Amino acid sequence: MTNVDQFESMFRSASREVFRHERVNIESVLVVTDCDEGDAKQFGERTRQFLKVLSLDEGVRWRDVNGPEFQTAGELLSLVESAAPDMICTYRNLHSSAWKWPYSLGAHVDLLTQHTDVPVMLLPHPEAERSAGHAMEDSDTVMAIADHLTGDHLLVNYAVRFVEDGGTMWLTHVEDEATFVRYMEVISKIPTIDTDEARKAVREQLLKEPQDYIDGCIEALRAAGTHVEVEHLIVFGHKLSEYKRLIEQHEVDLLVLNTKDEDQLAMHGMAYALAVELRQIPLLML
Repeated sequence: MTNVDQFESMFRSASREVFRHERVNIESVLVVTDCDEGDAKQFGERTRQFLKVLSLDEGVRWRDVNGPEFQTAGELLSLVESAAPDMICTYRNLHSSAWKWPYSLGAHVDLLTQHTDVPVMLLPHPEAERSAGHAMEDSDTVMAIADHLTGDHLLVNYAVRFVEDGGTMWLTHVEDEATFVRYMEVISKIPTIDTDEARKAVREQLLKEPQDYIDGCIEALRAAGTHVEVEHLIVFGHKLSEYKRLIEQHEVDLLVLNTKDEDQLAMHGMAYALAVELRQIPLLML
């Protein structure tokens, strides 16, 4: 390696993405159910109790939608476009009995998450009785996850917005162990590269970048005077199983994740897997 290459590598290693804290503005919330008017109002009240970070703000407008107001996914989309909310709260398998089986989100939720730019908070189904013991009580423990946490300011800012004062925000990054092993196998076949040295250096760099970003988040949030405790989890492992373990271990009240993929119409693969399997707690899907 030339001196120029060494200097360039050192320069790139020292640079880091700086988190920008901006308050997420939410003025209107649409609570969508397939219940009759009475049960829809009851579900809406429980949602507002859970989201005290919003319901205590008198400026936030809430609207409870009941089942007779829509039937098809297209009718729901038209209703959302007319209401123009800043966030939608709902649950899986609207106007369907498929909520009894843990395999899908349903056409209505698929359309909301992929066809609109409105964040969707997916709550445990009121009839499924799958909620975790601490779910829907408060939001004092919020976790944000992303394939590449570094530079994802919007994700972090949404997570901050929903943490109650004095609560904890977990910023998590799981580096896929299987992918790392695969690349190391390829590198081991290149005679000009020291495999052991590359394994150590690449592993350290993969963990360093999200750690640097999280350190910047902590500094920015402290400077902004937010009353949020920031914790971090940066590990290697199988993404789905590791996230499920961390969520259960830390009794997370709300999981915040991205769902859109720039390269496809369908929901991002890991986001869909998490949304289908994590039915015990609310998910905020951006």
